[in-house]
Amino acid sequence: MSRIAFKMFLNEGQKEEYRRRHAAIWPELKKLLHEAGVSNYSIFLDEDTDTLFAVQDVNGDSGSQQLGQTEIVQKWWDYMADLMRVNPDNSPVSIPLEELFYIK
Repeated sequence: MSRIAFKMFLNEGQKEEYRRRHAAIWPELKKLLHEAGVSNYSIFLDEDTDTLFAVQDVNGDSGSQQLGQTEIVQKWWDYMADLMRVNPDNSPVSIPLEELFYIK
């Protein structure tokens, strides 16, 4: 099991809509994440900078960021594109973060 962390960027004023959409995450997307070995997936918001911080446990070689070739993830990206900074393919701009300290 490994842990992956990354940051993304929310568009100003989109906090509540981002929260609403994630509260109703599509069951097929949730299933795909679990099947890919992603668990304990949390996303936090730094409201001063509109920076999203995500962390997830991964059982396997890759996390949610490597599922972009799937149809359901591409549809989710399209659905979320109006709320956050995205790349030309509507994938979230995502910057991996290095873990420097962890206590279990």
